Amino acid sequence: MKREKTTVSEKIDAKLVKELREKSGAPMGDCLKALQETKGNIEDAFVVLRKRGMASAQKKASRSTNEGAIGTYIHAGGKIGVLLELNCESDFVARTEDYQELLKDIAMHIAASDPRYVKPEDVTPEDLEREKEIFRAQAAATGKPAPVIEKIVDGKMAKFYEEVCLLEQPFIKDQAVSIKELIAQKVGKLGENITVRRFARFKVGAAEWTVAQTKAVEATATAE
Repeated sequence: MKREKTTVSEKIDAKLVKELREKSGAPMGDCLKALQETKGNIEDAFVVLRKRGMASAQKKASRSTNEGAIGTYIHAGGKIGVLLELNCESDFVARTEDYQELLKDIAMHIAASDPRYVKPEDVTPEDLEREKEIFRAQAAATGKPAPVIEKIVDGKMAKFYEEVCLLEQPFIKDQAVSIKELIAQKVGKLGENITVRRFARFKVGAAEWTVAQTKAVEATATAE
């Protein structure tokens, strides 16, 4: 087994490791290991890194994020503006290039995708029930039995969350990665929990604007 591992390792080209590093944002050592495990298949290795990133993020999810930074993004000649608060555990991490890059990427994504909530748990009961009723009526019109209708509604609700919740949306610069996974990659690299606390999006001339804050942070702030 040892001999086979060494052979696979020797076949991994440094350029491939660098390409995966740029694609995933993961440390070079992790990229090499993932490529070794997948015998040089960069797409499979990327999936491996995504899974590890999510696992790492979940382990750190309970840690308090009382530091961070506020970022802005102005788009379309000053017609769309975003203000975003991204939190982490230490001021040191908040000042790193990787963190600032993440802050800018998420703010840019919000400008382009116009999410209404941070995560599914933040969707208001009113919006939730309204969407479910619409999907249920659409499914019932097909004449399918009740159990099938509920499954259809569940599937449509998953799509709804992806459309309106920031963390569930595919990243505008890489549709294969959700914003949640993008953050998880940085958590794995920087070693700290990272959370989106709130954001605001404004568009010149629009009748409404979006202001979203995650419920978990609201509860913490009240307790403090």
